[in-house]
Amino acid sequence: MKKFLLGILVVGLLCVSASSFAAEPIKRGDYFITVLTGPSSGIYFPIGGAFSTFVGSLGYKTSATATGATAENINALLTGQGEMAIAMADSVIQAVESFGAYEGKPPAKELRAMMGLWPNFCQIVTTADSGIKKFEDLKGRRVGVGAPNSGVELNARMMFEAHGMTYADCKVDYLSYGEAIEQMKNGMCDVAFVTSGLGNATIRELGTSKKIVFVPVEGQALQNLLKKYPFYIEEKIPAATYGTEGDTTTAAVMNIMLIDVNLPADVVYDLLNNIYSPAGLEAIQASHATAKANIMLSTGLRGIVGTAVPLHDGAARFYKEKGMLK
Repeated sequence: MKKFLLGILVVGLLCVSASSFAAEPIKRGDYFITVLTGPSSGIYFPIGGAFSTFVGSLGYKTSATATGATAENINALLTGQGEMAIAMADSVIQAVESFGAYEGKPPAKELRAMMGLWPNFCQIVTTADSGIKKFEDLKGRRVGVGAPNSGVELNARMMFEAHGMTYADCKVDYLSYGEAIEQMKNGMCDVAFVTSGLGNATIRELGTSKKIVFVPVEGQALQNLLKKYPFYIEEKIPAATYGTEGDTTTAAVMNIMLIDVNLPADVVYDLLNNIYSPAGLEAIQASHATAKANIMLSTGLRGIVGTAVPLHDGAARFYKEKGMLK
């Protein structure tokens, strides 16, 4: 009898001990998740808003904030003004490694990635009457490369580098793509660099008065680009998007979701586990056609793995459990 009672006592103590070390359930209401999006007129805003709404439905306190997009979002995240932020991967990597637009600034080592979102396509736009068919044809032509140090302009510099060319080979104007395309209508510009999602409104507007042609980024130049800058991916601009004669091979940069490094790993794991659930994907994909076409578990690490941007510990745990990360 004594041995029997002693056995019960030992089992009881073991159960108490085990329960005392069991993980506490996340108190979602204790965490406020501000999602940093972009201008209210752009694509970041509705998709970021959908993330915020869904996170709120889980019991977290949340809000979505309209911002100036990538650069502002990176700064806001680093200064504690948000917990989730949409940003272009190339700018994030430049911030982490202190080059390009972030040259001379301290490396932003606190930035952490959560998930891949959708690609921004590098669309090098010209018109049929320009006679430009390949990148080398830009030599001596009037080219709108984007506002100085903008995401578009940084992409343009890398494209020139990949083709063994520099701005000195052209007549470069530091125009936003909207301004450059407006100049193309008047015959004052031959080519415009546009980095955006497909179906860009300004390109479509140009197509109402001119026959649009895209300059491809392909072959060895594309391989040069992908090798040196792993945040680029190979993509195609489908002919049906703008009514061109064929698909055009080009490079694209992923937009990614950043997450506050100070959020507990269990919280980030919980967020991803629910975002990638059927209910989560349905809610977020319903916000925009681009989200429906691109945001899914299979693209969760696109634009992140192989770059200098580390995953949050909670995200790394999630993707490892899914067999997507070693």
